[in-house]
Amino acid sequence: MPDIAYQYLPILLFIGVGIAFSLIFVGAPVIVSKLTGTSQPDANKLSEYESGFPAFSDSRAQFDVRFYLVSILFIVFDLEAAYLFPWAVSLHWTGVPGWVAMMQFLAELAIGLIYAWKIGALEWE
Repeated sequence: MPDIAYQYLPILLFIGVGIAFSLIFVGAPVIVSKLTGTSQPDANKLSEYESGFPAFSDSRAQFDVRFYLVSILFIVFDLEAAYLFPWAVSLHWTGVPGWVAMMQFLAELAIGLIYAWKIGALEWE
């Protein structure tokens, strides 16, 4: 019976080390923030940061749809740029089929940009 217990010892040690590290990396920042006073809100911490909207207002306040539309368009074209770099690096391996596939991808994005521009999604009043 003790032989079986020794077989599970590495697994139990792995679980113990994992729990210890998780307590350290989760618990230590919480304790430090409580001790340093960063959890005490003031006017500067509750002010607007990136969105420009008040941090605490009525939860049923309406946002302009254009805010979300512009952010979605930004994400789409930001991902496009993220795809271009690995494609450019691996172009010598993919050859002509890789180039054609990326041109189709860019054409679809260009059509989407033209459509968004035509319906006025990029206009901000």
